[in-house]
Amino acid sequence: MTTHPTTPSQTVGPYLHIGLPWPDGPLAVAEGTPGAIWLRGTVYDGAGAPVTDALIETWQADPDGRFDHPDDPRGARHRPGFRGFGRCPTDAEGSYAVLTLKPGPVPGPTGDQAPHVDVSVFARGMLHRVVTRLYFPEEERANAQDPVLSRIEDPRARATLIARQEEDGYRLDIRLQGEDETVFFDI
Repeated sequence: MTTHPTTPSQTVGPYLHIGLPWPDGPLAVAEGTPGAIWLRGTVYDGAGAPVTDALIETWQADPDGRFDHPDDPRGARHRPGFRGFGRCPTDAEGSYAVLTLKPGPVPGPTGDQAPHVDVSVFARGMLHRVVTRLYFPEEERANAQDPVLSRIEDPRARATLIARQEEDGYRLDIRLQGEDETVFFDI
């Protein structure tokens, strides 16, 4: 049996990959689901190096903008196999990939929020996760009116939340620190 050094209490440490996997992993929908898309990216540290031991967690509404959660008073429509939740460890290149459906707009306190995916990052050296959002580039009008995204005044900072469209989905690289650091939310 291999033993690992004790994890310092102020960091996530080496036990991250042991304690947080879940059975469905990066599949928020089953492979082969009509309309499924891949959300991909790479997590980088402050020096621009890939973070090879991070964990990405996604949470989102369904294409109708409804959450599969008791706190959504509208109730989620039944979509076979849609969980709205994905969890993916980064690989040896710092990359992640989650298979899901593109969400619809969701009601917010001051108007509809643009379609988005909530993204949490757990990584070494961090006591708490950091939380950001992935927005879709073709939703320009909705993004401009989104009550969260529109509060970010710096266009370069706002751009860190807009994914790039790819052939089979979208890409959002996450930079934990440094130049072009991803915008994270204090929740």
